[in-house]
Order: sequence, then structure tokens, then C-alpha cells
Amino acid sequence: MHSYTSITTVKCNHSLSKDLLLDSGQPNEDNRDRKGRSRIGLVVTGLVGGSLVALYAVAAPFVAPALRKVCLPFVPATTTQVENVLKALRTRSGTLVDIGSGDGRIVIAAAKHGFRASGFELNPWLVWYSRYRAWREGVYRSTSFHISDLWKVSFAQYSNVVIFGVPQMMEKLELKLASELPSTAKVVTCRFPFPTWIPESTAGEGIDTVWVYDAKTFKSHL
Repeated sequence: MHSYTSITTVKCNHSLSKDLLLDSGQPNEDNRDRKGRSRIGLVVTGLVGGSLVALYAVAAPFVAPALRKVCLPFVPATTTQVENVLKALRTRSGTLVDIGSGDGRIVIAAAKHGFRASGFELNPWLVWYSRYRAWREGVYRSTSFHISDLWKVSFAQYSNVVIFGVPQMMEKLELKLASELPSTAKVVTCRFPFPTWIPESTAGEGIDTVWVYDAKTFKSHL
């Protein structure tokens, strides 16, 4: 009986000593695993959070215009559309503005044909990209790109206007351009015509159709 008690006491003391060593900071596999998982979790959380912030920074300028009452979505002009615009303006010169200039391809093409061309675009990423393209194409001196809402800009200084609009805005834009443009101006619309103006000519077909309007005609109806 005495012998059994001694053995039990030794075992208990040994177990207690082991627990005390663990409690005093002795490393073990479980603790290391938990700390490792914790560090990995923090790294993953940081990466996910950083990715979401970066995604928002890139996407916000593209999404924000869509939240406006009248949306001008970015749909790049086709090569045929650009050719039709230039064909419609082949006898023209002077200043040109592209309303909703997107990635700048109309402005850059017009500059290569001798126009002093400007673009107005609400999306800053597209404006910066357009400026880079103009520099790369060697026409940055005869082009300019502006981050601006078209309704807050006067187009009175331009003798040639190109517009990629949507049906919801065309009636209001008729009034704005008719009141601002000089009587010598020409207006070219792509994809959608103006609702009440009568075009003097058209070029192309299907989605590549462009409509050409003479300011003397639509200003006389104002």
C-alpha cells in the first residue's frame, strides 16, 4: 500500500513539473502551429483588404458615371466609325471636339488630319490613357483632353463637333449645341441621331452609321 502511494506521487509530481514547464513559456508544437496560423491569417487578411482597395480605386471612375441620371458608357469606336467621321468632315478644318472622347481615338485621328482636336471625358482613367496615346502617336501638341461633365462646358469655340451619345441625352443636347455653336459649325453623331434635327447627309451603315448636321439649319429652328 505504501509502495503504490509512492509511485502515484512520483507520477503526479512528474506530470506537474511538465505542466509547470509548459506554463513557464516552454515552446511546444501546438503553440507554434497556432502562432503560424495566426500570422498567415493576418497576411491573407492584409492581402485581401489591399486587393479590395486597389479594385475600388480602379473601378470607381468607371462605375461612377453609370450612377448619374444620364449615362455615357464607354464603347470604343470601331475603325469604320472613325473612318466615317473623317469622311464626313473631309472638307472641314479648324477646331474639333469629341464629346465623350473615351480612349481618344477620334481626337487622335482628327489631329492627324489637321484638326486642332479636343476631347471631353468624365472618366479620368480614360483621359490619362488618351493623353498617353496622343503622346505615343506624336500628336500631343495638337490635342487636349479634359476631365469634365459635358453639361458644364461651353462648346462655342468649336467649329466641328463629334458626339457618341445615348438616346436619353440627345434631345437636351440639341438645345445646348443649338444655343452655343456658331452657325458655321458641323455636328457629327455616331450610333444615334438627334431626335428632331434633320441631317444633311449620312455615312456608313448599321452601327457604323454617322449623321451630319449643319448648324445653320438646326439653329434656324431654335
